[in-house]
Amino acid sequence: MPLSLTAYRAASQLIAPLLPRYLARRAANGKELPDRLSERFGQASAARPAHKLIWVHAASMGETMSCLTLINLLTQRPDITILLTTGTLTSASLAAARAQALHQFVPLDTPAATNRFLNHWHPDLAIFIESEIWPNLLAGLDRRAIPRLLLNARLSPRSARRWQRAPKAARVLFGGFAWIAAQSAHDAEALRSLGITAVESWGNLKFSAPALPDHQAERTALAGLSPNWFLAASTHEGEEAIIIAAHRAMLGRFPDLITVIVPRHPERASAIITLAGSLPIARRSAAQRPEPGGVYLADTLGELGLFYRLCPIALIGGSLAPIGGHNMIEAAQLGCAILIGPHMENFIEITTALRAAGAVQDVTETTLIPTLDQLLTNPDQRRAIGQAGQAACAQLADLPARLAARIEAML
Repeated sequence: MPLSLTAYRAASQLIAPLLPRYLARRAANGKELPDRLSERFGQASAARPAHKLIWVHAASMGETMSCLTLINLLTQRPDITILLTTGTLTSASLAAARAQALHQFVPLDTPAATNRFLNHWHPDLAIFIESEIWPNLLAGLDRRAIPRLLLNARLSPRSARRWQRAPKAARVLFGGFAWIAAQSAHDAEALRSLGITAVESWGNLKFSAPALPDHQAERTALAGLSPNWFLAASTHEGEEAIIIAAHRAMLGRFPDLITVIVPRHPERASAIITLAGSLPIARRSAAQRPEPGGVYLADTLGELGLFYRLCPIALIGGSLAPIGGHNMIEAAQLGCAILIGPHMENFIEITTALRAAGAVQDVTETTLIPTLDQLLTNPDQRRAIGQAGQAACAQLADLPARLAARIEAML
């Protein structure tokens, strides 16, 4: 075993005694479920089914959303059960609501926790989504001769450079996958540069993820308040001031415009209210109704499906501020005319694909106002942009079915 992996294993054993206190603090801060902390130490809270078990690990909300259709296709076979592990509360809620799978929180990557987890569940096949590389978990699978796959794999240039400094560890960890389906040709090439050969480029599962859920009655009620809506989704500090300034600038021509701001972190609601100043502002968490000409602060979680359907124009947050952007496929699936700022570094492949399809408009702080004015004035133009996004997503609609067929063939 490479020295770096030996050192990692030793370090994970050394810090193991500190982890109960660490998780207790996270639970006190609302980041873990106190009654399910044992799962993080590999202690199962459910029995293993007697038939074939496929373990799928998706780190958080985005990865979980991307593999829902694949999971639900695989469970159409009565002899297969899916065990889905995730690491966040939001992804656990999503799994409970929409995945046809057993759910557990992923164990901490210590030798003891991973051994407990694998000794209990002993899956017939393990599937990791995107970039989840946990050395102790992978080593435990290899010792038990359990085949493992990496689906929707991505490897940023920065990560590739890091792995190139540890080539032996990269070959052990990535080379141990029976098969890797990369989400783009760029990601496939980055993996091959590490000496990994079992790599194919299949496309990004996020394009074929199920559309976000809707609250149709609520959407109908809101739509009756104004014909003009603008959404800023997953915003960060520094962006709301730009959005509110654009809203003010639009009121002269569109006095009934309602701008919906969905902050990435709802706890920032008070700061956003301060920025709004004298503008009418309504908080969704307080069940307040927006006023035409005002701001609607959607300081709740899990409702973007409603707002992408309600608002024909959507600015993707994290792109005006140097955050790296957020996933815009969900907006494209639902036909939004998408606006993005200059900072989409975390979604280069998705941005490139949707830009080439004519499904996004690039804006800056300076050009946001004239672009918004143009799209509010020209419904045909914004509709064409939204349709281009939907068409781009439809091209990969069959990807989960093709992956499911390949996986079933392995079993």
